[in-house]
Amino acid sequence: MSSKIYFNTRRFSPSKWLLGLGTRLHHGLAPAHAKRTASKLLLTPSRVQRDTDLPAGLVRQAVHTSEGQLMSYRLGQGPVWLLMHGWSGSASQLYPLMEQVAARGFTAIAYDHPAHGHSEGKTGHLPRFVRALDEVIERFGPIAGVMAHSMGGAVALSSRNPRLQTCPLLLVAPVVDYVPQLYAMVARSGYSMRLFDAVVKEIEQEYQHPLSEVDPLAALAKRLGPALIVHDEQDRFAPHQDSLRASQNGRTRLISTQGLGHGRILASPPLFAAFVELSQSVS
Repeated sequence: MSSKIYFNTRRFSPSKWLLGLGTRLHHGLAPAHAKRTASKLLLTPSRVQRDTDLPAGLVRQAVHTSEGQLMSYRLGQGPVWLLMHGWSGSASQLYPLMEQVAARGFTAIAYDHPAHGHSEGKTGHLPRFVRALDEVIERFGPIAGVMAHSMGGAVALSSRNPRLQTCPLLLVAPVVDYVPQLYAMVARSGYSMRLFDAVVKEIEQEYQHPLSEVDPLAALAKRLGPALIVHDEQDRFAPHQDSLRASQNGRTRLISTQGLGHGRILASPPLFAAFVELSQSVS
């Protein structure tokens, strides 16, 4: 959804009541137009296209998928670690980690989700990201591990690709209680929940991916491969307590940090150390 809604942590704003009234009236008077408008508002991320400070040796390559051309970024030589950014992010956020991965003798491959960075698309949502992820995995072959930031964690855990069930998984500030958090954010914005449900239903029908089946917490507990979470206790966008719950499944370990927030953690020593630990555990 729009970053103004997705990253809005305020419980109340003066315009909330007016937004709710307006969207309910719109949906009642012109339902088809209201759904198109809602899709554009709720499913349009902020597009970040940073081209500065490229790591030496970085190779960019467009990858054709059923969700459009996606821009991928490769660095290093060796077994492949696949890296994913979150909502309204881009692969450029992952450059510091890609350099760490490459320095350890691996190939780091990141890509921009549909409607993000330099990839094609105007709107994005979890089923679209999952389909794109599955096709990217098929394109790049066997993977040694996956690192996912924020909503990227929900994407990785929602995929049914068997390769993702056994490989090491490094989750950074993940959104693991995805559906309740999604609905809570829309509700906080004041947007018509009935209209939002109508938009969700269309996506479910198109992708055959019911939201009722999206449960990253449960999927994490069922994984066969090792999983490690790095999450800051002061994260304002992805609740740290959800990662704490996830770590109680007996299969997942949590590394908690202080003062790094939701974004700075991507270029932090604790994350780099966690990658080294996880990559060595299966080498």
